[in-house]
Amino acid sequence: MSQYFGTDGIRGIANDDLTLELSSKVGNALTILKEKPLIVIGTDTRTSRDMLKSAFMSGVLAGGGNVVDLGILTTPAISYITTLYKADFGVVISASHNPPEYNGIKIFDNLGAKLNESERDFIEDCISQNKTNYPQNFGCMQDDLISHDRYIDFLAASIDTDLSGLKVILDCSNGASYEIAPKLFQRLGAEVVCYNCNHTGYDINVNCGSLHEEFLSKKTLEQKADIGFAFDGDADRVIAADCEGHIINGDSIIYILAKYLKSCGRLKGDMVVGTHHTNMGMEMSLKECGITLLRADIGDHFVACEMEKYDCILGGEQSGHIILKDYAPTGDGILAALQLVNVLKKTKKTIKELNDFFVYPQTNINIQVKDKHRVLADKFLQLELARIGKEIASFGRLLVRASGTEPKVRIMTECMDERITEEKANEIAQIVKKVSSSFN
Repeated sequence: MSQYFGTDGIRGIANDDLTLELSSKVGNALTILKEKPLIVIGTDTRTSRDMLKSAFMSGVLAGGGNVVDLGILTTPAISYITTLYKADFGVVISASHNPPEYNGIKIFDNLGAKLNESERDFIEDCISQNKTNYPQNFGCMQDDLISHDRYIDFLAASIDTDLSGLKVILDCSNGASYEIAPKLFQRLGAEVVCYNCNHTGYDINVNCGSLHEEFLSKKTLEQKADIGFAFDGDADRVIAADCEGHIINGDSIIYILAKYLKSCGRLKGDMVVGTHHTNMGMEMSLKECGITLLRADIGDHFVACEMEKYDCILGGEQSGHIILKDYAPTGDGILAALQLVNVLKKTKKTIKELNDFFVYPQTNINIQVKDKHRVLADKFLQLELARIGKEIASFGRLLVRASGTEPKVRIMTECMDERITEEKANEIAQIVKKVSSSFN
């Protein structure tokens, strides 16, 4: 089990779990992994961004690596710039959808993809054994803000559709997309109404963005917009809302894009990748369309690995991580939003018409615990989960897992009967709480 890396990099509360010392050690470890590397680095808007970025860069520079500082930029943008500049690594100081007090370190390889397991293990080994690299020749740092426009150019070129006549709501979560997303949609001709575009960092993801879909729903309906999009703090996720305020989650976005790509003969292998969280209703409807859904573990890294394994071009998560491999190796919320409006324009249909699968009722509950792995390993909990799973096996399913980014146990139940779905989720939640309290 990794000590530092979760499903999406290293993450924790700044100055608590994620310290200056740890940040510097991670930066220095990259100069051991690769001699004199070129590293591009960017951040979201969190107030701890400059502190942690400076610590990370100090570790790189002391190890002889060179750094290009991209400023505030989305995670997928940094993946793109990594390949554009032929850098050895791309680094993002961000905690994605987490609250403002959190921050994190995400690392891309020279292909713009997340580090593989052996590379992560190497960095963890350097940290735990206090391996350092301090040569006599130091690295240099330079600022670069033109990459923002180059990324916008890349996104704009991904569609050949004029968005004029389309009214779009954008909720930028007071995060890294606050400037790029509005500029892009306006450039393509859309009428844009923006919300939560502060960049002070104090209110990133606070009652806004992809985790607070009620705000997007309300504003899309209120503004009589054609469609609305909400990103998370680093814009690698997106959630949409239709003109009636109905939420279009990652499952629905994948479903709509998959059917459109198949109709154009562009869906390689007629396969898409989801996760164990992906709705059964979507899976059944895709099957009727001749499209196979492959399920990966939760986390966009695992989705990307499954896509690589089966040579798929489309995959993602219900939470809004959407990977369009023809364009990018990692999840990109703004890119996915663009591709969705492109389908609207090309088909001349509404989201409601395109999103036509029956959604199996799902109940999701998150329980805060002190030791998520110890709770999940508890024998009593395992027996109870086996019992409940057997009860609903013929008409539904359940998923109980540790959060990859927070000290939480995540519970999901799904079946045709909404009442049973809620009952079983709440029953499991009470058992998890009971087990957790027994450890205190």
